[in-house]
Amino acid sequence: MRTYDFAPLYRASVGFDQIADMMDRVLSDNVPTSSYPPYNIEKTAEDAYRISIAVAGFSADDLGIEVKENALVVTARKSDAKDEKSYLHRGIATRAFERRFQLADHVRVNGASHEDGMLHIDLVREVPEALKPRRIEIARGGQPIEADVVDAKAVN
Repeated sequence: MRTYDFAPLYRASVGFDQIADMMDRVLSDNVPTSSYPPYNIEKTAEDAYRISIAVAGFSADDLGIEVKENALVVTARKSDAKDEKSYLHRGIATRAFERRFQLADHVRVNGASHEDGMLHIDLVREVPEALKPRRIEIARGGQPIEADVVDAKAVN
């Protein structure tokens, strides 16, 4: 396994140590990742996303969605009902799973729906007004300028 030195990243940036730590964690993780259940992540708008997970065989009561510490955790546990069916071939997996998605700052879950064997989780990024880019006017000729801040979108 290769190891990467993130020292140049630390020298050239301030406040991005979380990204380097996350990359280090992903690259050093020797645990094989499961591909079950399959999922899609799509961008539905400029600041909106949708995670679609194939959950055939699970009802909405068998599924759980939780957000904690910037991680979206989707779990599924099949109810303990006795299955008295006799299968000749069983290709639809209904084994329990836990799937984690790391969420960026200011991304929140907007809602979830379960239909046609798919679990859809809608996400939206809401950057607070205080963190949006702002343009600061520069005083010319020693004249003081008012504390008027212009929105960056209005300038473009």
